[in-house]
Amino acid sequence: MFTLLDCNNFWSPSGGGVRRYHLEKMEYFKDRSDVKYVFIMHDDRTYTEQIGPCAFIEHLEVPKVLGNWEYRYLLKASKIAPLIVKHNPDVIEVGSPYFMPGIVNSVVNKYALKAKVFGFWHADFPVTYVKRFLKGAPFSLSVKGEKVAWAYARKNYNRMAGVVASSQIIIDRMIKNGIKNTHFVPLGVNENLFNPNKRNVNLVSELKAGTDERLIMFFPHRFCKEKGLHILLKAYPILCEKLSVEPALILAGMGPDQDSVEQMAEQFEHVHFKGFIKSKEEMAEYYASADLGFALSAWETFGLSLVESLSAGLPLVAASDGAAKEHIDRSGAGIVLDQVNVEELVNAIIAFNNDSNRDGLKMKARDYAKELSWENCFDKQLAVYQSTSDSIV
Repeated sequence: MFTLLDCNNFWSPSGGGVRRYHLEKMEYFKDRSDVKYVFIMHDDRTYTEQIGPCAFIEHLEVPKVLGNWEYRYLLKASKIAPLIVKHNPDVIEVGSPYFMPGIVNSVVNKYALKAKVFGFWHADFPVTYVKRFLKGAPFSLSVKGEKVAWAYARKNYNRMAGVVASSQIIIDRMIKNGIKNTHFVPLGVNENLFNPNKRNVNLVSELKAGTDERLIMFFPHRFCKEKGLHILLKAYPILCEKLSVEPALILAGMGPDQDSVEQMAEQFEHVHFKGFIKSKEEMAEYYASADLGFALSAWETFGLSLVESLSAGLPLVAASDGAAKEHIDRSGAGIVLDQVNVEELVNAIIAFNNDSNRDGLKMKARDYAKELSWENCFDKQLAVYQSTSDSIV
């Protein structure tokens, strides 16, 4: 029986896209009897959970990262080695670039395992986490740092059997920077759950607060600069002045900038802080009940929340790079900003608010997302893993 094992330092019980990816993947494999699937989930204690005939979660005790996070980064190969050896997988998927590629490859080599290692490019880290972090630093540190990060990526990922990514824009960048054996596998969306018919009229009425003209905006992302949160928070007071009616802004998530969100919610009557929404059903209602969503990160590698938004018929204001741009260019269901700054965001929101064809944008959003499904995603991914594994000796 073909055995697939997943491990990922990006897993978090309160995470966004990576969390959704793994939850949907477990759902896909839990009823299959032809493939053994194992997900090593970092947790506060170690135990085995069987979720299907041939599907398992190996909960592994790993300490939390310091700060306002739920991430747990595995740093030692000795911690994970017994689980990899125990299941002796045909393929191991490594979902994060930090520590895990070296750890997994060292375990496979040390124990002479048959496993072929694949990387999943969940984060375009040379650009997202290095170049962006060093932007504005002296001595061209951002350029130098990005070069070092790409060198690290080539060293670790070109040792693997292949690398999977879910954005063609990102894959083009990877190839340009020397990453080999790339595979394009678009992620999916539950189009029955994230659906315009999940619109909650009571919720809409509550958010509009007696004024039908009030625009309802939804930001369901991690509270951090990377997601463009600071731009949106600066834009909101200006919108209150320029629009005839103060817009409603729903902020759902967690992250290092949560204090800023809570302060905004206290200061403005129509800013609503909802924290992390665990329920998929509740999230679907917010998507379908809002008028406009946001995809302000230029570094998305697919953006699951973006596609969930579109599937629910929610148009987006998007950044001009990465998966955000890719989804809006392909769907025509929103506005792409030339630059993610306060002025452009304000102008885009005002333009959307005055657009007489908002219903047309909602239809385009829905039509685009209907073509994506989780079943197609994991069928294609499994085919890549099985065929490549079989062809490599």
